[in-house]
Amino acid sequence: MSVLFGLVLFGLIFSSLRQKDMDFREGSLASQTIRANKTIENKAETEEKRKLAESAIAPSYNYDEHIATEQLDKLTRLFDYVTKAKEEVDKAAMASANGKNKKAAPTLGDYVANLKGQFEKVDELDMPYFTSIPDSVLSKMFELSTSNLSNVKSQLNKVIADTMENHIHEDTLADYREKAKDSIDKSSLTDQENSLANSLIRLTLVPNEFMDEKKTEELKKTARQGVNPVMIYHGEVVVREGVQIDARAMNKLELLGMTNKDTSVFPYVALVLMIVLQLISLVWIVRDSDTQAKRFRVFHSYVFLMILSVLLMKGLSLFQTEANPFIPLLFPVALVPMILNMFVSRRASILAALFQVTFCLFVYYDLAGTSNLLLILSVLIFSGMMATLLSSQKLGRQRSKGILWLFIFPTIFVCVLVIYQGMQLSDTTTLGAIICTMIGSLISFVLAIGLHPYIDLWLNDDSMIVLNELSNPTQPLLKRLLEEAPGTYHHSMMVASLSANAVAAIGGRSLVTRVACYYHDIGKIKYSNFFVENLPPDADNPHDFLLPEDSKEIIFSHVTEGVKILEENHMPKMVIDICQQHHGTTLMQFFYRSALERNPDLKEEDFRYPGPKPQTREAAVVNIADTCEAGVRAMKQPTKESITEFVSNTIERRIKDGQLDESGITLGELKIVRESLINGLCSTFHSRIEYPKFKDEIEGKSK
Repeated sequence: MSVLFGLVLFGLIFSSLRQKDMDFREGSLASQTIRANKTIENKAETEEKRKLAESAIAPSYNYDEHIATEQLDKLTRLFDYVTKAKEEVDKAAMASANGKNKKAAPTLGDYVANLKGQFEKVDELDMPYFTSIPDSVLSKMFELSTSNLSNVKSQLNKVIADTMENHIHEDTLADYREKAKDSIDKSSLTDQENSLANSLIRLTLVPNEFMDEKKTEELKKTARQGVNPVMIYHGEVVVREGVQIDARAMNKLELLGMTNKDTSVFPYVALVLMIVLQLISLVWIVRDSDTQAKRFRVFHSYVFLMILSVLLMKGLSLFQTEANPFIPLLFPVALVPMILNMFVSRRASILAALFQVTFCLFVYYDLAGTSNLLLILSVLIFSGMMATLLSSQKLGRQRSKGILWLFIFPTIFVCVLVIYQGMQLSDTTTLGAIICTMIGSLISFVLAIGLHPYIDLWLNDDSMIVLNELSNPTQPLLKRLLEEAPGTYHHSMMVASLSANAVAAIGGRSLVTRVACYYHDIGKIKYSNFFVENLPPDADNPHDFLLPEDSKEIIFSHVTEGVKILEENHMPKMVIDICQQHHGTTLMQFFYRSALERNPDLKEEDFRYPGPKPQTREAAVVNIADTCEAGVRAMKQPTKESITEFVSNTIERRIKDGQLDESGITLGELKIVRESLINGLCSTFHSRIEYPKFKDEIEGKSK
């Protein structure tokens, strides 16, 4: 049966997961809104974004502030070397003249040669700077006077120092050299001095900031890693209805596998696993049930109602459109949990509330991944769980609580979700969600009230409709009891009234108790004249002519015969149980004592009713009320004191005899039952006024 149930559910939901046949062509218009059928990464777009992020990273540079000082030091030393070379060459020329060694005046070549000799003494690290200076630039330096050279040096030091305060790297070096040359051009230097300064700027002004390739690569790597994968989420709109399918959309459709006709197998696997999980949970709940009958009731009720629930969901899915996404909220989600809670078990109702919403995920698969589905599922699970919190009483008796929990609370809940999602309350879609929730809740409430008697009739053999029929005096068994055992009939009516009132006082099932009392002595119709209440006045008691053992069997038979008659007439189980238990295993004291006088070795168990003892509170009350009504009726002049004493003693004897041990009734409830029985018996067997007789009646009787 479990496998069949799972197959039926799978068959009902299967079509909702099947990919719709659509012709996707680039440039065509979408005939309907196309949503992603799964969640997948768009790797091409992800790589594109990562490259863009990588290219946006500026190279990382390391600034060396010492380079400016080093370059200025080199420049200063260059001018010092030039000055020194001029002095040494001039000094050598003068010495030669004084020695009358006639020699030509020093040439530029002499000066340059001397200067290069000094360059050979500089550090290896500085050597490249000095050796890179062309002879033409060195010659220009020697062509200038010492004062002019000093002026060039001063201007160059200032311009280069100011320029190298900036961060200069290879890409910007040319710009900064031009700026430095512009500064020199604006100075007071002569053309010759300006030419020299510009040449030296080109040689002295170098980069002071260098690219850190390792750090740059790390930054690019971090930038790539910081780009989140471009995802196509399940339920995401790829193309809206009426919009052209472009190359980008077509690429997404191909990634999703929607351009081919094959449907993803994962939703089907998920559905199968979900059905298996439900069956495991259901079997676990069924196994915890007390009896086989209850197991059968829990399982088959759940199966039938869950299939009906899925059918309703499927029906509503046919009317769902992009314009009306909240049609699923019309589903009366509280109905099935409420029925199971009232008639089966709360655990089964909670299970149904959870799995109804779970199957919504599959029935409304087209909405997967959307905020609309999140809102729908949240409202449905909230409404379903609200139904499980109601008591198992008839909904009509808790109408105000039902309206609050099933209608008002879900409406407030959907309004809260709407506000949370930032939807405008005046928007037609928002209003649609609220109205659909209200209608769905109202349908659940109305159906629960309207269908209650019929569901009761379907699930219970002691439904209100059945009990009302059985309580009708025209019922064949009651008519037969009235005709064949009128005293027993009247006794049954009295016990029914007493028991029903007492059971109602302790919160039990008063109607089924009343009906059970009508039939609890139905077995007496077989030997009606052997029961004292059916004997005419002044008639001989037939038990006076029987052995105690024979009388015992006749008295015992009214229980076993009653059960047999009730079973043949397909009476409710509780009516049969109360008939069987209304004497429990009490001792038939009168006949036992009579038999004991004849046979002292007699066993007490032989004169005890077969039982069983009362198994419910209702049966316990009937057990007490039956004895009390018969006992008080046998009193010649019952008073409130005598009735109170008799009822109290009866209850005390039942407790001492252990007759109430298995009924579940408490001492507090027995106290309430005692007061109810005393009041009922006192009002029935009250003392009556003895009216005075007229004189002519007295004279007539004397004659």
